Amino acid sequence: LVGSEKSVLGVIAIRDQLRANARKAIEQLHRIGIKQIAMLTDDNRRTAEAIARELELDLVFAELKPEDKAAAVRQLSQTVGHVVMVGDGINDAPALAEATVGVAMGAAGTDVALETADVVLMADDLEKLVYALKLARRNQKVVKQNLFLSAVVIGGLVIGAVSGVFTLPIAVLGHELSEFAVIGNGLRMLRSQDK
Repeated sequence: LVGSEKSVLGVIAIRDQLRANARKAIEQLHRIGIKQIAMLTDDNRRTAEAIARELELDLVFAELKPEDKAAAVRQLSQTVGHVVMVGDGINDAPALAEATVGVAMGAAGTDVALETADVVLMADDLEKLVYALKLARRNQKVVKQNLFLSAVVIGGLVIGAVSGVFTLPIAVLGHELSEFAVIGNGLRMLRSQDK
């Protein structure tokens, strides 16, 4: 409150500013199948709950010290399984280390957070997290395809060579050619659609 001896002249309010695209990123995370989104913060409970309501977050943990954040990540890991922790400060480093995957926001991240994280997003843009998760899922799919293709080709070549259907040099040539198919399939990752 701002005032004189006789009356109130005005009110000054300070409010935490949300990241520009935070709501959109949260919606996209839900859309791609992220079931639960929690906020771990050292902010006071009232502020944290207001932000959580505005962003429609599932859980909020407030007034946490760094070791409390790490404990919360451990607890979430036990109840929901895999946990991705996104942070940028020195207070986030223990939780980043505890998470299944720790993601540091590179532009604003401290050295400790950047060194502790498994993934560093160089842009200070939460939508890049959505992009990174989509890219990781596509990559996982390509790796599984390549493993299956390799197993089928090698299995067929071994059976064919042992049974005498073709000679060993032909089997080796077939194996080498199949590697080009695996490499070509892997190179599809370079053509990433939504950046």
